[in-house]
Amino acid sequence: MIVNIVHVEVKPEHIDAFIQATIANHIQSVKEPGNLRFDVLQMADNPAFFALYEAYENEEGAAAHKETPHYLEWREKVAAWMARPREGIRYRSLIP
Repeated sequence: MIVNIVHVEVKPEHIDAFIQATIANHIQSVKEPGNLRFDVLQMADNPAFFALYEAYENEEGAAAHKETPHYLEWREKVAAWMARPREGIRYRSLIP
């Protein structure tokens, strides 16, 4: 299993729009073959900070996600709303 955790800091005035765009991306992402999870998390004490927890069966599933129309649309739509560039960190699952 491949896990990506993407950290995103959003400009405060764009938090609500970011959430709506990310929910739309989530709805399509969980339908992808190879996707096991796609969680959207908002930091409790800093509502402008988000983490996207993405789990895929394998590298191919993770790579395929980045070519989907919904991901490409999300990436373009939210880019200007970010306070700094997003940071994606790749993990390899040990358990489960």
